[in-house]
Amino acid sequence: MTSEALAPLYNLINQDTHTLDERSKQRLQRRVQKLARAARISFAERALLQDQNRFLSEINNEAKARRLTRPVVLGKGKVMSFEELEEARAKRAAKETATAAKGKVKRGRKTKAPVLEPDTGTTLRSEVLEPEAGVLGLETEDRYAQRKSRPPSRLLGQAAAFELAGDPFLPPARLVLCETMRLLQRRNSSEFSLTERFVGNEPVPPYAILSHTWKDGHEVTFKDLMDGTGPKAGYDKIRFCGQQAKRDSLRYFWVDTCCIDKSNAAELQDAINSMFRWYQNAAKCYVYLPDVSIATQTTSDGALEYAWEPAFRQSKWFTRGWTLQELLAPTSVEFFSQDQKKFGDKHSLKQHICAVTGIPDAALEGAPLSQFSNKERFSWIQYRKTKEEEDKAYSLLGIFDVEMPLRYGEGYASACKRLEDEINKLNECVRDLRLTDPRDDKRRIEDAKGGLLKDSYRWILYNSDFRQWRTNPQSRLLWIKGDPGKGKTMLLCGIANELETSIAKTDHLSYFFCQATDSRINNATLVLRGLLYLLVDKQPSLISHIQKKYDPAGKSLFEDANAWVALSQIFTNILQDPRLTKTYLVVDALDECIAGLPKLLEFIIQQSCISHRAKWIVSSRNWPDIEERLDRAGHKVRLCLELNTDSISTAVSKFIQHKTLQLAHKKEYNRETQNAVFDHLSSNANNTFLWVALVCQNLEATPRWEASRSLAKFPPGLDSLYERMMEQICKSDNADLCKRILASVAIVLRPITLKELTSLFEMPEDVSDDPKSLREMVGLCGSFLTIEGDTVYFVHQSAKDFLFAKALNKIFPFGTEEVHYEIFSRSLQVMSKTLQRDMYRLSALGYLAEQIEPLDPDPLAASRYSCIYWIDHLCDWNPSPSAEDKVDLQDRGAVNSFLRQRYLY
Repeated sequence: MTSEALAPLYNLINQDTHTLDERSKQRLQRRVQKLARAARISFAERALLQDQNRFLSEINNEAKARRLTRPVVLGKGKVMSFEELEEARAKRAAKETATAAKGKVKRGRKTKAPVLEPDTGTTLRSEVLEPEAGVLGLETEDRYAQRKSRPPSRLLGQAAAFELAGDPFLPPARLVLCETMRLLQRRNSSEFSLTERFVGNEPVPPYAILSHTWKDGHEVTFKDLMDGTGPKAGYDKIRFCGQQAKRDSLRYFWVDTCCIDKSNAAELQDAINSMFRWYQNAAKCYVYLPDVSIATQTTSDGALEYAWEPAFRQSKWFTRGWTLQELLAPTSVEFFSQDQKKFGDKHSLKQHICAVTGIPDAALEGAPLSQFSNKERFSWIQYRKTKEEEDKAYSLLGIFDVEMPLRYGEGYASACKRLEDEINKLNECVRDLRLTDPRDDKRRIEDAKGGLLKDSYRWILYNSDFRQWRTNPQSRLLWIKGDPGKGKTMLLCGIANELETSIAKTDHLSYFFCQATDSRINNATLVLRGLLYLLVDKQPSLISHIQKKYDPAGKSLFEDANAWVALSQIFTNILQDPRLTKTYLVVDALDECIAGLPKLLEFIIQQSCISHRAKWIVSSRNWPDIEERLDRAGHKVRLCLELNTDSISTAVSKFIQHKTLQLAHKKEYNRETQNAVFDHLSSNANNTFLWVALVCQNLEATPRWEASRSLAKFPPGLDSLYERMMEQICKSDNADLCKRILASVAIVLRPITLKELTSLFEMPEDVSDDPKSLREMVGLCGSFLTIEGDTVYFVHQSAKDFLFAKALNKIFPFGTEEVHYEIFSRSLQVMSKTLQRDMYRLSALGYLAEQIEPLDPDPLAASRYSCIYWIDHLCDWNPSPSAEDKVDLQDRGAVNSFLRQRYLY
């Protein structure tokens, strides 16, 4: 904290002491400093946030309540209440007046007040700090970090002692209202202490947590621990939790009744909004059930029956509202009887718990709660009760991962309505953020490549570079680079799968797969949108960072010219959020990010350096400009596929075995043909997965009896294979049709469907309405294209690159501009024929596209691409200055006529 931040308090003291000389003023400053340090932390926080006069009054009241006219020992000085200060000041003023009247000169004290010995009451100790120049002497972050532990306060009963470990005043730099928690710390077999609050970025040590039902007047509160109140029945539960934590090798534990200062509204608000995460992050959750005994009893037929089973199902614990999140949030939930004996856990007792609560076993097993509908999650609390009716809604905050202010007294209906409003706002924001779900893109990519083969990627789990990135906290960026077709994308799919199954339950994984041919996933802003979507989908509370900007801007936040600026700042804030647990971020195919790649690289480099919570994996081709930028990243790990020849060779061999067996089974090869295919693939693959996949794709379309003879048509190397495929297309009877299909698919701005393809150029008769014929036409284009569902894609970015780099004159004999013009011209024709008023029978204006259910059959199935992108192709046409080329753009030309006839009514 800077001296400027404390200036208001210093000025207030100056105003109150302007009549004193400088030496007396300094003495008063030191005393106020010590008094502030003895006050509870909540009052210290309010000093920076509330009215100063009210703050000083609260400190005075706190001092009186704590000391009851007794002095408190703080280092080497005696601290008075404000009444005592005022009285002493009045006496001093009277004495000085009398002295002045006698003509004597006032002399200051040469020594400080004597050290007072502590009495039998609760004592808080603190170091004496030298004041900063010009401000009250509050300790700095460094000195705060160097403080030694304090001895425990007086014994409570005969078993445990509690203290506030260290000063109750946090260092100035931490005086912020953010998510904080304090723990109980086991000091030895019979003593415990409260830790200071863990604030902001401070790592919280592993801890156990107690779940129990409250009994009025019996529970130990935070005030009881601070004031040293005599024994209560609730101490037994605290001792039990501490002893069980010790048996589980946990030094720290948390109990809600005494670890939260409920008299501090800000702290209570923070705790309730954070409670779910606190239980979720606990290493162990102990459920103490005083109404359950594990004694056995004899049934009427003489058999032994455990008495705990019916008692467990009828336990009061299942009827309370707050225990719902205490059941769902932790990974490990263990149940203990009234005599503190463990009789099961959440997994072993799953059948009983499901029967009592109606909660699906998937939720008990740790499935993301977002998988369950809002209605289902609300039903889990339906028959539970809370002392305060509003708590029935507040106890669901963590279940829905939302935050909202507490308003006790508003009633359950109002609290529930506000909760539903928060949930709806969250859902709307997430819906607008989502342009594509990276999980769907990942599955589509895997399916298009014939599925993910574990043997083709598991080598990386044992690679030294990968292990360094995985285990070294300082290694936060791994760059995997390699030539086209080396399997980078499938490698990252495999890494994502492994991380999903191996990282902690509380950790997060977000990934994005760039594809240059798909406008939804090919620029820097979309990369951030995709990564953010997965992050907030898994931890919805993080969406608060997005909502701050989304509420005033709406969907335009993600789409306008400033989208990158806004999203990069949001992303930075999320990565710095103390609520964010360890996060893994994966971005594949940086070289296919066709817009904004430099700023995306700079962002990744910057965040990998400053955010210790996030680890990044990126992949790309061996492009010099990418390498030049990533070289500036600190603590990065570089993994070059070409330098891991042995591992890649083994992985490709496994892939060849798999593909050969698939072909042999599907085509019913004999042993000789199968061996011939395997040998040819092994001899010519050159450690390139894509080459193997393309050859196998061609062999699928080759008659079985020609398989062995056709192998010679597939030369080694991707470019050689593409050349061979292009030659076959040019020599075929359908060469012109294939070239037009390739040209259209290469030039469009997003992947198009088979139906949309029919609108982009003149098709042969009787083909447009025949899906099977359309698929056969695309199949004539060799292995350049593939069909996923009804959408046409390039089989790989390298295939498209080949057409532009080495087959441009064959595919675009009159230049790419001519293809743009043909698509623009055909789009106008198709729209002029198909568009009409209210095609979807909505009967009114103002519907969002997401609200409209497509008709079956869809009247826009063939023209949807044309309706959206015709103007883009017009702009990319770039006509020559000749009058003939400009006729479409003149008055009464094609564009003018179309707009007048179809858009102006």
